[in-house]
Parts: sequence; structure tokens; C-alpha cells
Amino acid sequence: MNHFTVLSSDLDSTLRFYCGLLGLTNGPRPAFQFPGAWLCCGDTAVLHIVAGRAMPNPPAGVIDHMAFSATGLAATVAKLQAHHITYDLRQLPGGGTWQLFFHDPDGARVELDFDAAEAAPAHLPKP
Repeated sequence: MNHFTVLSSDLDSTLRFYCGLLGLTNGPRPAFQFPGAWLCCGDTAVLHIVAGRAMPNPPAGVIDHMAFSATGLAATVAKLQAHHITYDLRQLPGGGTWQLFFHDPDGARVELDFDAAEAAPAHLPKP
């Protein structure tokens, strides 16, 4: 897999979500004739954002979700709670990988996968 592309109805809001909340960085992008961004994990552009196009109705397409490897489960849950983002946290059966699901500002479903060895958040209230 090279990257995912999401459509955005509000580029600034989408950038705040993926960069400010999830820690991706805004990387170099070719001079396309439409607004957008290429967001990086390290040196790799993993998420392309396209703005300025009509949003599909309903906004979800045939791709169910995008997943990223992550660290800092408790801190990430706290950050989602602080931003009033509804989430679903589950652990794979048998004490496996932690899976944290939530939606971006335009409804794209995001999954963050955390190592099974990470401690569960102290409390798991859903916002």
C-alpha cells in the first residue's frame, strides 16, 4: 500500500485533526490545481487530502477504514476525550492488539493499532 486519499469539506479542520490530533506532518505536495495536502508519517506521505470537490452523499465509500500503527494508548484516549471525539476501544481476543476506532471531521473511519503490551487506560468512559 502506498497511501490513502480522503476528501475534505474543510481543509484546515482536516489538517488540525490528522496533524494536531494524530501527529502526522504536512509534507511536500506537487503543485496541483486543486487544494489539498500530503500528510506524512516520518518521510512517507501516507495520507493524501483532496479539498475543493463536492462531498459524496453519503460520505462513506467502499473503503471501511484506514489503520495506522500507534503508541501511547492512554494519552491518545485522553486526547480524543479532550476533543469530544467518540471512539470505540477494543482489544483483540486473547490479549492481542488494542484497536481504537473513531471518525475524522468528514466521517472517514480511522483505526489506530497499539501494541498489546500497552496498559489499558485507567478508565474507559466514552465521550
